[in-house]
Amino acid sequence: MSRLVVVSNRVAVPDPTGKGAAGGLAVALREAFEAYRGIWFGWSGKVAAQPSTQPKIVNRERVQYALMDLTSLDRQEYYNGFANRALWPIMHYRIGLSEFSRADYAGYLRVNRSFANALAQMVQPDDLVWVHDYHLIPLAAELRALGITNRIGYFHHIPWPAPEVLGTLPGSRELLRAITDYNLIGVQTERDADNLRRCLVQELGAVHRKGDVVELGNHQTRVKGFPIGIDVRGFEQAALRSSSHRLVRQTTAGLGSRRLIIGVDRLDYSKGIPERMESFERFLVGNPDQRGQVTYLQITPTSRSEVPEYATLSREVNETLGRINGSLGEPGWVPIHYVNSTYPRSVLAGLHRLSRVGLVTPMRDGMNLVAKEYVAAQNPDDPGVLVLSKFAGAAEQLTDALLVNPNDKFEVAEAIRDALYMGRDERIQRWTRMMGTIRQTDVSWWASTFLKDLAGGKNAGRPRIQVGV
Repeated sequence: MSRLVVVSNRVAVPDPTGKGAAGGLAVALREAFEAYRGIWFGWSGKVAAQPSTQPKIVNRERVQYALMDLTSLDRQEYYNGFANRALWPIMHYRIGLSEFSRADYAGYLRVNRSFANALAQMVQPDDLVWVHDYHLIPLAAELRALGITNRIGYFHHIPWPAPEVLGTLPGSRELLRAITDYNLIGVQTERDADNLRRCLVQELGAVHRKGDVVELGNHQTRVKGFPIGIDVRGFEQAALRSSSHRLVRQTTAGLGSRRLIIGVDRLDYSKGIPERMESFERFLVGNPDQRGQVTYLQITPTSRSEVPEYATLSREVNETLGRINGSLGEPGWVPIHYVNSTYPRSVLAGLHRLSRVGLVTPMRDGMNLVAKEYVAAQNPDDPGVLVLSKFAGAAEQLTDALLVNPNDKFEVAEAIRDALYMGRDERIQRWTRMMGTIRQTDVSWWASTFLKDLAGGKNAGRPRIQVGV
């Protein structure tokens, strides 16, 4: 039977002590592929004097991890440069923040070619290859050039922008041509799928055939929405067990009779954290009786601190935080608690369960799994309310959240008020419908549905994998 070969920018090898990763793709893949065997190939996260030509192999239980080191130049051009300073902002509709460099683009292509050269030696004829995210868009084209004819799928975890936005990026047509070498391209939403199909039609002259098929010359590729899910059962159980955790107990005691509003995001300009803080400020100004009655906890682990835009964002967040707490705080009460720590799932689940309102208001997001985690963590008899940006992919599924425009601080402030005052019966009804949705489309559904489509639907259910993820 076929093996599964997963390729991603970073490969998170599990800690020998058994501790899992805190979140992101690592959790999604591990939880999705516990029943599988295969290979997980990608960057080790390490910088070496010389680039790897052969991966370092690490075996953990039934998973074989194949790790490639990069040079400092590779990291600067491929990762910090083109991927995160050019592609990332464009994909999130932040054209003004996108900085294109021919040298960075050459580095991006060079690393993809290096990965393909190493991976091609490991791929067996019947393997299914599943590539993840914007760092590796050209990988299939590089593998095809080396004679790899396997079925190769690609999943794009972040938004795919409209043609007129992507078209502002130099080299975008070359990337579009490269992406057609995948047999199946998965995106988070139908809006993303429509955007990508329109890019291929308008920029390359491809023909959109019936359904999700796009034809370019004599080659066909499928572009389809596969909304990623979470380990719903695992998050539910973590929330149920969380009351005994020291940090959750301390937070409960510190709140007293105050109600908790929570936001959990990586530090990124796409998440809209300063705008969210200002929306909460607008809520307090418009509802002065709520001062001292509600606390907003924003958990924001830092990321990409070496990228200048992120250092600027960190300063902006701290300035906004200081201004709001300084102007609205009172003795014994701070409006916003802001922490940069990374917490394990057990703690996050408990804090979500404590919160009357989950604030998930990115300016643009591929899916945003925090929204689903918030829903999964709730007490069925007394659930909180999710306030969700309509520009998050999750908004297509979680229509019973209070959907808002994150650019409109008054609208978000009104939604916070509505969430805090919402009656128990309505909260239960909304939560029940959202919970039904995330149960039906959990992370196992996501993986099995994508792999079944990639395999051509030949095997019912999940493919049986023989060596890795």
